[in-house]
Amino acid sequence: MLETSARLLRLLALLQVAGDHTGADLAAKLDVDVRTVRRDIEKLRALGYPVTASSGVPGYRLGQGTRLPPLLLDDDEAVAVAVALRTASSGAVTGIEDTAMRALAKLHQVLPSRLRHRVRTLEAVTTSLPSGAAGVDPDVLTAVAAACQACEQLRFDYTDHTGAVSVRRVEPHRLVHGGRRWYLLAWDVEKSDWRRFRVDRLTPRVPTGPRFTPRPLPESEAASTTALGITTRAYRHHGRFVLHVPVEVAADRIPPTVGTLESRDERSCILRAGSNSLDELAFWVARLGFRFEVVEPPELFETVRTLADQLASAIESREPSSGV
Repeated sequence: MLETSARLLRLLALLQVAGDHTGADLAAKLDVDVRTVRRDIEKLRALGYPVTASSGVPGYRLGQGTRLPPLLLDDDEAVAVAVALRTASSGAVTGIEDTAMRALAKLHQVLPSRLRHRVRTLEAVTTSLPSGAAGVDPDVLTAVAAACQACEQLRFDYTDHTGAVSVRRVEPHRLVHGGRRWYLLAWDVEKSDWRRFRVDRLTPRVPTGPRFTPRPLPESEAASTTALGITTRAYRHHGRFVLHVPVEVAADRIPPTVGTLESRDERSCILRAGSNSLDELAFWVARLGFRFEVVEPPELFETVRTLADQLASAIESREPSSGV
């Protein structure tokens, strides 16, 4: 059995996992009886931790308090937080670089030497390339996330890729991070359809709109729907290809923000990508270095044929004659 102080820390760590925890479950994990769990819960409350009891089946959860309680992290979680803070400090979200660095410095102070060495080794050999993408105001990101969480309609001014400004009213569903940019997946009330919006191009209006009942969209489709919108539907031409390589091989060369992949069989996959130019689309797919077939659109067949002829003629004219 753990000593009281160690047991309290272990109990606090268990309660920090989301959801309700029954007294019996906590007792089993701590190797104590339920009465001891109840006493330890009272000790945490006396220390200022807002542990609430659920109705029905007796259970506990760590509620929201007036101050932030200390977090208990295991080794992998601590390393993950440190790496995430380092990424944030590189400018992924505008305005939080200094805050992320301060938090990272505090974390470094309390990390055990074995973890500090792992984190510093990773930082020493890692360099972030500038994305070239516009940063996202953290206040905007927080406001959008809050509307998603509360299921409240969101109104905002939106600037599209042409510079035109419009007022949109949506039911926000999910925020999707595409590596360089943040996107909002939402149901456009006026268009009566799912739409994707770049968060750096929107300015929320306050107050938010009325509450709404979320429309069904499987979580697995949230990212794929957004990826399809930003890689294909946003462009004039939509291409579909068969790549004669396993989907895992293709995924190493094709980021999800550039094209969407779907496994066809063990040796091939389907690629969907878009472009405002058929020539650019054909040349880009050819440069991937995979054997491929064009599925659609029909006009892309002639584009690929012309490109192939041009490339072939470029080397035929330079071949030495047979008599030399």
